[in-house]
Amino acid sequence: MDLSGRVAIVTGAGRGLGFAYASALAAAGAAVVVNDADGGAATGAVAQIAGVGGKAVAEPGAVGPAAVADRLVERAVAEYGRLDVLVTNAGVLRDRMLWKMSDDEFDTVLDVHLRGTFTCVRAAVRHMREQGDGGRVIVVGSPAGQRGNIGQTNYSAAKAGIVAMARTWSMECAKADIMVNAVVPVAATAMTSTMPAFAPHIEAWQQDGTPLPAWLRAGEGFGTPADAAGLVVFLASAESHGVTGQAIGIGGDKLSLWSHPEEIAASYAEGGWSPDAIAATWPTTHGRVRQSVGIPLPEQPS
Repeated sequence: MDLSGRVAIVTGAGRGLGFAYASALAAAGAAVVVNDADGGAATGAVAQIAGVGGKAVAEPGAVGPAAVADRLVERAVAEYGRLDVLVTNAGVLRDRMLWKMSDDEFDTVLDVHLRGTFTCVRAAVRHMREQGDGGRVIVVGSPAGQRGNIGQTNYSAAKAGIVAMARTWSMECAKADIMVNAVVPVAATAMTSTMPAFAPHIEAWQQDGTPLPAWLRAGEGFGTPADAAGLVVFLASAESHGVTGQAIGIGGDKLSLWSHPEEIAASYAEGGWSPDAIAATWPTTHGRVRQSVGIPLPEQPS
């Protein structure tokens, strides 16, 4: 898939999934602005991309403030003359049970994930609209945002909000021919390496390249960061024109499409619903289709 002549920004691209996205975009021919809060990681990522013939520059900075977002767009335009693709991957974790989570832990995660996505997309879309020939916005969600996850009040809320914003932006940006989609990746990263079911397999892969087992790759849709990069390249390409407002899962051998929330049961009572009327009808109507919560735990074959 040829992205020659296209210019992309990838936030949080110094390592992990972000680096995989930036590398794949560059390998497909795009010029990439590599952002990361860690300046050394951003510079190192650029060196690796350039080392295999890719075109990239580093623009460090912790996303969240509008000034950082504006600087990323300005760097892309100053360096390469335009902006076609934005991938908002930057993120942090501050996991804690609800009753132990501090205001700072909540705010830090929302500032990076939610505000950082908002400010970067706003800056990019402003320029894409002025540029006048469309664009691609790819934001990054998580299964935790789709289903919730214990200990991740802040992260789940931010990731759910990111997908909701993508749906809204897909409608707002349609006339400007800007496609907006959310990627929901599941991959071996620093954020998943502490999960007991995944940890030994991630460690083996990191140490000597031992392939992740089939039960993880196919059964759980869990793979390496590189496994998730093909979807980002597709969504950045001309071939994805018309694909917008979607939440698309990727991981290991699995490509999936997440449903949008919708009503699945409805009942009507003339004059409205009293508490007693709700209690009387619930078990035989809405109670029959109660929805599950949480990310299902992986089951390793015996």
